[in-house]
Amino acid sequence: MVTSAPINPSSYTHRQQPVENAIVIAYTLIAYVGGVALLLFPAIWLNVLGFLLLSHSLIFSAYLSHELMHSTLFATRQANALWGTVMLWLNGGCYATFQELALRHIAHHVDRVDFSSFDLAATLQSLPKPLRQTILVLEWLYIPVISFWVQWRSIISPLRDTNRRDERGRIVLTLLIRGALFTLLAIVSPKALILYFLAYIIMVTVLRWQDAFQHTYEVFPVGSALPKRDRQHEQANTFSTLISQRFPWLNLLLLNFGYHNAHHEVMKCPWHALPELDRALFQGTEVHYVPLSQLLRSYHRFRVLRIFSGQGIAVDKQGNPTPDTFYGAVGVSFLVPHS
Repeated sequence: MVTSAPINPSSYTHRQQPVENAIVIAYTLIAYVGGVALLLFPAIWLNVLGFLLLSHSLIFSAYLSHELMHSTLFATRQANALWGTVMLWLNGGCYATFQELALRHIAHHVDRVDFSSFDLAATLQSLPKPLRQTILVLEWLYIPVISFWVQWRSIISPLRDTNRRDERGRIVLTLLIRGALFTLLAIVSPKALILYFLAYIIMVTVLRWQDAFQHTYEVFPVGSALPKRDRQHEQANTFSTLISQRFPWLNLLLLNFGYHNAHHEVMKCPWHALPELDRALFQGTEVHYVPLSQLLRSYHRFRVLRIFSGQGIAVDKQGNPTPDTFYGAVGVSFLVPHS
């Protein structure tokens, strides 16, 4: 629960830190290019270093995309959109426009619900049993095939929907450009392409792990009538997934994305100010802090069950955490439009 002590939101939203932002953006770009380059070398230790750099740069590009959707890095909307598009090209979210993804994500904040255009569990149950079982086995093996499936549905949706013909040229061009680049990488070094794909799986897995336990929002079909939800409901159904409360610097590994209750209280607070905002809002003992041990254990334990059981219940009526029934969500909410 948010403390009764008032805060001034503007004191957390007007904190431009151009040096810190430039360092993070530069690191992301250099680690991405350098990581791919190191995958091409014959030395295994250089491949390992490149794999780690590439994986982390992809993760950072995703969380920078999220920051840019909230316009927290630059003073103008145009600059945020430009750099947001760059980051989406790194992490593969570029099949939708930055503006589309930003609007959908901000709606998640404003409406205090989650959105989906299809029932994942029902759709899976309708598939032929061999295909369904293959998908579930891959998920059990930590291969996020459902995320790839959802992304592919989003990519081909404009190609099937006659009302979205104006999007087809951009989608096809994006597919051709990215396809040509990955084909070139495969020609130069098949090993590098495989390692790139594994790094991408790492990115998706980390994003899914964080996203899984940050909300117990209701899920509504896109375009449906929505109930009115207030700030108290928002905080009661939002959870902070920190790597460490004791050592806050460790949360920088994920660009402070785990400070989710603070982020939802002041959604335009930039990444570097979130720890301070969190301290101003909370005591640090609230039930919404999910311990790292639970995050890891539950992500593993419910990796297939959550597909059919929904997010579950995180806190009982007495306000006590219920880790045995907090299954978590499936997917990455801010990089793929729900279409």
